[in-house]
Amino acid sequence: MKSMTSQAMSGFWSAWITIITLGVIAFCWWLLYANRKTDKAPSADGTVETTGHAADGIEEYDNPLPRWWFIMFVITIVFGLVYLALYPGLGNFKGLLGWTSQGQWEDEMARAEEEFAPIFQEFAQFSVEELAQNSDAMRVADRLYQNNCAVCHGSSATGGYGFPDLTNNDWMYGGNPEHIRSSIIWGRSGNMVAYQNILGTQGIDQMTHYVLSLSGLDHDADKAAAAEPQYMAQCVACHGNDGRGSAAQGLYDIGAPNLTNNVWLYQQPGQSVYDSVAQTLRHGRNGHMPAQAGYLDYGVELPSDLRSKSQEELAELLPKVHLVTAYIYSLNQ
Repeated sequence: MKSMTSQAMSGFWSAWITIITLGVIAFCWWLLYANRKTDKAPSADGTVETTGHAADGIEEYDNPLPRWWFIMFVITIVFGLVYLALYPGLGNFKGLLGWTSQGQWEDEMARAEEEFAPIFQEFAQFSVEELAQNSDAMRVADRLYQNNCAVCHGSSATGGYGFPDLTNNDWMYGGNPEHIRSSIIWGRSGNMVAYQNILGTQGIDQMTHYVLSLSGLDHDADKAAAAEPQYMAQCVACHGNDGRGSAAQGLYDIGAPNLTNNVWLYQQPGQSVYDSVAQTLRHGRNGHMPAQAGYLDYGVELPSDLRSKSQEELAELLPKVHLVTAYIYSLNQ
C-alpha cells in the first residue's frame, strides 16, 4: 500500500485530471471560435433577426462578440496553456520550471535565516534573565511567540480551555528558564486516568468536594472528609500530600497541576468549578504539547546528545527557542 502522505497521485487520476483540464480548455476554444461570426445579417430595411428569446421585453440578438473581447478570451487561453506548461497543474506533471510551493518556502526561509541569523546569535550570548530585560530582544521574541505559540496560548499568553496560562506563575512543569526551555524543545505530555470506575458516582462527588476544599472554595466538609483517605491512596503520588502538584515536589516531568491555587485548566466558559473537576475525575485528561524546537529553529539538525547539552550550548544551537524562553519567563517577572 502506498503511503497516505505521498504527494504523488496514481497514474489513473493524473491522466484523468490532465485530460479533463486540457479538454475543457479545448472546448472553450472551439466554442469561442465557432461563435466568432454569425450567419444572420440585417434585412434590406435594416431589421435584424433575433434568436427568438425574450425576457421582460428584452429580445436577444445573434451578434458575434466584439473583436477586442474575442482577442481577450484568446489571450486567457494562451496564458492558461503557458502556465500549465511551466507550473504544476496537470496531474503529476511538475512543470518545466520545476517550481513547488515547498521549494519556494524553503528558499525564502534560507534567505531569511542568512539575513537574521547574526541577530539571533547575538541574542544567544545573553542569559534568559538578561534577555527578559532587553526591550529589543522582547520585541523579536514577541513576533516569534505570536507566529508559533499564540494559536494555543492566545496572543496575550493567558491561555484557554486546555491550554495553560503563561502569565499567572502557575507552572505544571517548572517555571525557571531551564524548565521552560525544556518544555519548548521537547514538548510535554500529561495524562490522568479516568476515575469513574474506581471511585464510583458517590466517590466522584466526594472527591470533587475534597479538591474544592484544597483551594478554599465552597464545599461539603463531610464529603471532603470522606474522600481524604481515597485522595491519599490514589492521588497523592502525583499531586502531593498538600495538593500543590508535582512541580512543588521537584517532579518536573509529570505535570500534575496545583490543586490549591484555584487555577482550573479545563474549566469551560460558564462552567462551575465543581462540574469541571467532576468531569476531569470521571473521564480523565490527556494533554499534549508538541516539541517546538523543529518549528522555531527550522532547519537546525538536532544532535543525538541534545539532552546532555548545557543551557549555554542550547542557546547557541537553538537561538529562537532561547528567545521564546526569555519571553515566557518575562511574562511572570
